[in-house]
Amino acid sequence: MKKNKTILYIVAIIIGLIIVNAISSSVYQRFDLTKDHRYTLSDVSKSLISDLDSPLIIDVFLEGDFPSEFRLLQTEVKQMVEEFQQESNQIFVNYIDPVKDEATRQQYIEELTNAGLEPYINTDNSTGKVTQDIIFPWAFASYKDQTLKIPLLKRSITLGLPEQINNSVQSLEYAFADGFRKLVKAKEKKIAILKGNGQLDDIYIADFLKTIKPYYNLAQFTLDSVATNPQGTLENLEQYDLIVSAKPSIAFSENEKLVLDQYTMNGGKSLWLTESVVMDKDSLYNATGTGVSILRDLKLNDFFFQYGVRVNPTLVKDLYSAPIMLSIGEGSQAQMQPIQWQYSPLAASNPNHAITKNLNLVKFDFASPIDTLKNNIKKSILLQSSPKSKIEGAPTTISLANVTQAPDEASYNLGPQNLAVLLEGEFTSVYDKRVLPFKVKNYKSKSTATKMVVISDGNVAKNEVIKNRPLELGFDQMTGKSFGNKEFLLNTVNYLLDDTGLINIRAKEIKVAFLDADKVKESKGTWQFINIALPIILLGLFGFAFNYLRKRKYAS
Repeated sequence: MKKNKTILYIVAIIIGLIIVNAISSSVYQRFDLTKDHRYTLSDVSKSLISDLDSPLIIDVFLEGDFPSEFRLLQTEVKQMVEEFQQESNQIFVNYIDPVKDEATRQQYIEELTNAGLEPYINTDNSTGKVTQDIIFPWAFASYKDQTLKIPLLKRSITLGLPEQINNSVQSLEYAFADGFRKLVKAKEKKIAILKGNGQLDDIYIADFLKTIKPYYNLAQFTLDSVATNPQGTLENLEQYDLIVSAKPSIAFSENEKLVLDQYTMNGGKSLWLTESVVMDKDSLYNATGTGVSILRDLKLNDFFFQYGVRVNPTLVKDLYSAPIMLSIGEGSQAQMQPIQWQYSPLAASNPNHAITKNLNLVKFDFASPIDTLKNNIKKSILLQSSPKSKIEGAPTTISLANVTQAPDEASYNLGPQNLAVLLEGEFTSVYDKRVLPFKVKNYKSKSTATKMVVISDGNVAKNEVIKNRPLELGFDQMTGKSFGNKEFLLNTVNYLLDDTGLINIRAKEIKVAFLDADKVKESKGTWQFINIALPIILLGLFGFAFNYLRKRKYAS
């Protein structure tokens, strides 16, 4: 009887195991047990790939034998791609090591570099011998007849590699989702690029336009017709979801301001890159090396004042600033050298806002400080100068010769100055309780909920132009450094147009723990002893004790 029960028990276990295996082979489930849910895709990411009707092919070039930091990024990339593949059977991935084969190595490097995939040169001297690795932290995504590049590494000129990797891991879902959005989602919203008031020519905002074009429909819009048909101009402008005014230099008329005001009252979003002081670096490159900053009155003071901000007619000077390249020395001994240029603040971002979270420094040139005023509008400071800032009045003479003189650091004590402000809420019309410049059909004195961003320097959106070719926005050819201008403006436009799904992915917090390389190097011998010698010693002691006790036991 007992024997039969034992047999039945064994049979039941075997049948149970078979059933469990059958169920587990047909039902697959992944569980994200990480505290920060780094392997859980957002609903926005899932929706982007839910209706793929063709293969979406990903070519990842982050493959090979890497230093520990990049091995972490490599692992996280594979995990993230697997999460996307779990949501759609139309996603396929190829992992490619472009530098593995010596025969094709140089060809691959040239092709990828020409395609805009800038390699990362990793220098390692931890072993006492300097070695360099060429790493391509990039991927290509292809869908139907389109292909685009996806950056896997968020580079920074101020952060070390561990911090850059940490920011990159946090941004992986955003990087892939952003790329997929460009490939699979049709453009719906429209942006009007304002012209007619001396705004920057297209060639100087070419890279900014190129950056936002994959997401939105763009069109130029002039306010010239306001003089003859203001109501019609307003109705045409209201067909756009966002207006962008990049560095206007000609004052706005009252009719134009009313059109812009009523556009805002009807829920229109706007991005203003405006200035109160006229000064450009190019005007300093003359025989005397001097220029004069002068006031610029765009007749927008009451406009912004009513909405809750004031762009002051002064300039911000900051000890934490970008350099300017100057020829130092005389005659044949002269050499181009980078010298700190206090008129180019490197603005720090607000780490608590989705637009600016994990953002590289943003470069300004001759920026004015922005005051925020009390009203019912919510104001978020997006960018500020460093605490080591001062204010310079206008008009004043600015000279390149002053660059070589040591600044009086004690005078840079005014603290951070606001350089970019986000306004959100229900705005009150500039013409509330005032006589209107022209009769407006369905005039509104209070807006529906809307948003506006004011940036106190048009150069934030201005790319350099060399031989009639626009360079990348935020790239300084003289120093070879890249700043966060392009990403900042893209995030701003996304936020203003309520593409908050992708913006919220950017704000995802992931904490990555790294080993301290210096401590590892210092205690290398100790840990080698613990991991290699100590187990052998313990095993020897155990064997000796075991044999000793065994002989003692059986000796008697």
